[in-house]
Amino acid sequence: MGKKLYVGNLPFSATDQFLMDTFSEIGQVESAKLIMDRETGRAKGFGFVEMSTDAEATAAINRFNGADCQGRPMTVNEAKPMAPREGGGGGGGYNRSRGGRY
Repeated sequence: MGKKLYVGNLPFSATDQFLMDTFSEIGQVESAKLIMDRETGRAKGFGFVEMSTDAEATAAINRFNGADCQGRPMTVNEAKPMAPREGGGGGGGYNRSRGGRY
């Protein structure tokens, strides 16, 4: 199984297809996903690419980390696992509309 790569410092005009096309120069891309801002619908400037093998992932890091992407030096490295989020969604608490009863 391949490695998931973090790809950062991308231009805001980048797309999922751009990531797919760029990294397919190195090898088989399993997935490519640009992270979008929920409120604006605009790209946040980073995404994730999953290469099919570890060797291809290493080659992609070596080739694209620091490479120019429309005037910006890309950041490409192995993605770290997502940390568990703290807190919760709120909820609960006193609700006046119920007249104070539970």
